[in-house]
Order: sequence, then C-alpha cells, then structure tokens
Amino acid sequence: MRLKRHPVQKARIELIPMIDTMAFLLVFFMIASLAMTQQLGMSVNLPRATSTSSQPSSDRTLVVTVDRKGHLYLNKQPVLWSELEGAVRARVHARPGLVVVLNADEGLRHGAVVRVLDCLNHAGAKQLSIAITRPQYERTNETR
Repeated sequence: MRLKRHPVQKARIELIPMIDTMAFLLVFFMIASLAMTQQLGMSVNLPRATSTSSQPSSDRTLVVTVDRKGHLYLNKQPVLWSELEGAVRARVHARPGLVVVLNADEGLRHGAVVRVLDCLNHAGAKQLSIAITRPQYERTNETR
C-alpha cells in the first residue's frame, strides 16, 4: 500500500498577532513610564489658577514645600526655617540654572509665603515658579 505524501508547507511568520503584541507592549510601557514620574514635593492643597505654564523638568528643579501647619520641606526632606536659606544657596550655586518651585498649601497664611519668598531671594534663587492646580470646571445644564 502506498501512502500519499503531503507537500511540506513552508513556515510562516504571522504579522497580525506580532503587531498586536507590539502595540500592547508600547501602551504598557507608556503607562508604566507615566507612573514612574518623580514627585519631589510633599502633598499639599495647592491654590487654583487658570493661567499656567509648562513645568520644568525634574532634574532642573528644587522643590520647596510649606504645608498647612508651616512645616518646611526641601525635595521632601524636612528642613528648619533657619536652614532654608543656606540649603537653597548651596544648591543654586552648585547648579546655576536651577528653577525653585514653591509648593505652598492654599490654607497657609500669606506671611509665611512671603517669608519663604524672601528667604529664596536672599539665597540667590533667580528662577522661581509657584505650583498651582487647574480648577475643575463643571458643566452646567442650562435650560433655555
């Protein structure tokens, strides 16, 4: 008895599943990289404003945070009020293009914010940015 031989089929690489896999990996790494962004400031309730500009890159920033109770932080590290000027001065002189970002809680007294700004000015900080949050506007259903 003779058996029929089936012709040998060439191996194929299917492109559609490969494209799907690559798209999935691309989206996964994009989302993962967003989760890896470095938040240098402490968690405070920032004031709201509508006019904003882009945030400088985190490697060029020094974040000064003042919470509602008046506690002071420099890149998430607690610092005393008496040490702030010297710490900022040392970092500004080490990196001349450094942008100082002020995160001040919206419930903080105005005098404390002015005190920090005065201290940053004496420390030689020339580029200053004040952190804010954008307001969330709700849509209203108006009937005419």
